[in-house]
Order: sequence, then structure tokens, then C-alpha cells
Amino acid sequence: MRYGLRLPSFALGPRTATLESMGRYLRRAEDLGFDCAVSIDHLLLTPPAYACTWLEPLTLLSALAGVTRTMRLGTMVLVLPLRNPVYFAKEWATFDLLSGGRSILGIGVGWHEEEFALMGVPHRERGRRMEECIEIARALWAGDHVSYEGRFYRFHDLTIDPKPAQKPHPPIWIGGGTQPSEKVYGQTVTNIDPVLRRIARYADTWVPHSSATPEMVKADWAKVQAFARQYGRDPKTIGRVYSNFIWVLEPGEKPESAIPHFSVYSGMDLDYWRTYYLLGEAPELADRISARLEALDGGVDTIVLNPLDWGLEQLELIAGDVLPRITSRG
Repeated sequence: MRYGLRLPSFALGPRTATLESMGRYLRRAEDLGFDCAVSIDHLLLTPPAYACTWLEPLTLLSALAGVTRTMRLGTMVLVLPLRNPVYFAKEWATFDLLSGGRSILGIGVGWHEEEFALMGVPHRERGRRMEECIEIARALWAGDHVSYEGRFYRFHDLTIDPKPAQKPHPPIWIGGGTQPSEKVYGQTVTNIDPVLRRIARYADTWVPHSSATPEMVKADWAKVQAFARQYGRDPKTIGRVYSNFIWVLEPGEKPESAIPHFSVYSGMDLDYWRTYYLLGEAPELADRISARLEALDGGVDTIVLNPLDWGLEQLELIAGDVLPRITSRG
């Protein structure tokens, strides 16, 4: 089992964390045994789900590569269909090379229609565009003189340099699946199967939604396994991640004390945070995480938790009080 952090990389104007404070935080996380740090990607404000936006991930991660030592750095998730795939393939290969092969490419189709409209990408095409982007990036990272003929992207005899340090390519994590709060995120999905098929076909690792219940995750995983076999893949080769936002309460501390911290980034209320995110004392949070691991057949490779600030106190509580209770259960 590996443990990672999804970064509180909130864009908060003059209150945005400094690179110095981020570096101090992540070096302590390395000392505590955290394996990776990943960042959310949003171009615009996305109410009511989020009350702020995030720092641009590639710029952020490139800077963090210079102030960390061993930690893998990546996205969870980057909205790939908003990017030109050839330009992106060169960007990410450069980042992977300069970070010493420490990158994790976590991607998703996105959901915020205003972001797609701004970038001139039809929202309804985002799924198929992402598939072509994955195919193009993999091909350009693997070889030279590449040609591609897709529905949305076409080119002939193209070579990009540099190639990523990781061979044949950086690990690809794909987020998505059933969630209980689609309307919060501006969409109502009636058929999740295309998302699960994409995960089964392309993902090295699957990242279910943070807000999904164990029952939802278990049902989605059964479908991912079936679809993977249809594509000739062994489902056991698909890694799995549990992720969620977290705030650890001290013994006897009231949940209301977390409101100022959650409200920095979230437009939801206390009931929502307590129901779908990890808000509680360490034993309770360990129990909830363990239930999710069980829903994924005990096959989770990495637990990624998202603290709500860059303070070392929560980092120490997660590492010292929550994680040992999970690992002690085997």
C-alpha cells in the first residue's frame, strides 16, 4: 500500500500558499513516507461544487519538482480534452524528464461546460476526444515519425522530443465512475458505461469519485473488470486508488470546527462534507477508508488524501493517527 496527498493547491489571490511553504510541507510528507502528491485541474470557478479554483497544475508540479526529492508528482485529475494532444504530449514529456521520471498522469473528461465553451471544445465530444488524446500521447512518447488519423486529430510523420524518462510512458490514472451528486457538478449522467469502458481500455490505474459510496464503487469495479476482459486485458493489471478530502478532528472536537476549512474551497454544507468526505476523528475515518478498500476487493494500490491547508498539524494527524489504523488491518 502506498500513501499520497492531493494538494490543497487553491488559488486564493494574495492568500495563495508560497512555494517555500509548499516545499516545507512536501519534504515533511516525504519524511513521513508519503509516496506521491497530485493536483486538481480547473480553469474556472465551478460553483456550487467548489468555492475557489486551483493553481494551474503543470506549472505548479514543475515548480514542486525542484523542491522535493523522491515524491512522485502528478494530477488527479487533469482535464485532458481541453488540451491539444501534441502540445500536451511535449509538455508532459518535458515535465517527466526534468522531474527524473517522477510524474503520474491522472486524467479525466471534465464536466464544467463553461470551461469547454471557453476553449472551443464541444462538451459532448469530450469522451471521444480524450480517447484520441491518450492514443496520440502514447504513440508520440513511444516512437518517432508517428502518423495518426482520428475523428478529431490528424497528422503525418510527426516526432516530438524529448521523450518521457519513464518507459513506455508515465503511469496513466483515469478518474470517473458513478457518483451520488452529479447535479452538484452541473451534469446528470444516465449511462456511466462509456466512462467505465474507457477506464477498462486505457487506464493503468482507476480513480473512483471521492463522493461515491462503497456500493457504487463495488458495482462500477465489477463492470470495469468485465469490460477489461472484453478488451483482452487482465483486470488484475488495473491499479486502484482510494481518494477523498479529509479533515481529522481531535478527540471530542465538534464537526462544526471544520467549517472554516472546508468553506475555503467547497460550496457545499456541513452535512454534505460529513456524508461524502472524510470529516471525523481518526478511528471513524479509518473505518470509512477500510470500507472503500473492501469495495475494491482489497486491491487498492494507493490511498490519496486531500488535506484542506498546508499546515503540518493535519499532515501529522493523517500520518500518525489515521493511516496506521488502516494498515494494521492488513
